[in-house]
Parts: sequence; structure tokens; C-alpha cells
Amino acid sequence: MYHVVAATTNPAKIDAIKLAFEDIFGPESVRIEGIEVESGVPAQPMGSDETRSGARNRVTNARQLRPEADFWVGVEAGIEDDMTFAWMVIEDMHQRGESRSASLMLPEVILREIRLGHELGEEMAKLSGIADVKRKGGAIGIFTAGVLTRTRVYHQALVLALAPFHNEVYQARAHTH
Repeated sequence: MYHVVAATTNPAKIDAIKLAFEDIFGPESVRIEGIEVESGVPAQPMGSDETRSGARNRVTNARQLRPEADFWVGVEAGIEDDMTFAWMVIEDMHQRGESRSASLMLPEVILREIRLGHELGEEMAKLSGIADVKRKGGAIGIFTAGVLTRTRVYHQALVLALAPFHNEVYQARAHTH
């Protein structure tokens, strides 16, 4: 059984991590441990680079706290070009897999508040009346009428980020001609 450290305590993210690992490695193949770590970026990351850095920093910090784990996973949501998305970073002792989630266009009323320094989660809680919306379906769940949720969108990106860990071709050395 793999010990997977999720660099988050957010249930929506932890559920996505568990689903992705079980899809790839089989049911009951993983034990997920969620831990609180710093991202090293603002609470509302802006742009792809800052968001990716947040996910990578979470993995680095999780590795320091739980060096005995088999995998460390960082998921960082951000805003870029009026859209919300997230970076997934997965590492084991030997390599890293990364993927970016699908993006959701945000309405101007939300973007205005984000530009004033507010977090997407705070604004979605005000809009929806759901206090802890970012730990549930998130903006994705609200704006897709529940067809998609944060967990479902992140699950897909996490499966993609896991590709290097179960396909030998990623470990193959490049041949020089």
C-alpha cells in the first residue's frame, strides 16, 4: 500500500487525489494523509507560474515533514486570464509528474473582487451562501450546475500527472544517434 501525502487538508482536493491514485494503482492501494503546509505564494495565486510554484512548494514542504512517504502531491488553484484553474504536482523519490486542470471562466463580478485582493473562495461563499464552498464543489460546481465539481476536474488532471509513474517509457533514457 502506497503512503501518499497530500499537501492539503481540503477534502475536495484529498478526494480527487484518492480517486486518481486508486484509478491508476487499484482500489485500496493507497493511504492518503492530508497535511497543512505553506505554499510560499499568496493565498490567491495569480498566473500560471505563481500557481505552479505554489504546488511545487507544497510538495517540497510535505517531503520535509513526511520524508518516509511514497508520494507527495501538491494541488494549487490560481487565476489566469479571467479563469480559475489548478496545477497538480506529484513526486516520488525519483521523479515528478505535473498537469494543469481545465479552466473555468469567471464572471466579472467575481473578478472585480479578486482584483481588489479577495480570494475566489471567499467571493464564491458570499455569492452562493455556502460558507465552505472551496472545500466542496467550488466555483466549478456552482457555475456548472453541479455537472462538474472541483474534485472531478482535479481528478482528471491528477490522473494525467500520474502518467510518468506507471508508464516505463517515461523512465527510458534518450538514445543518442
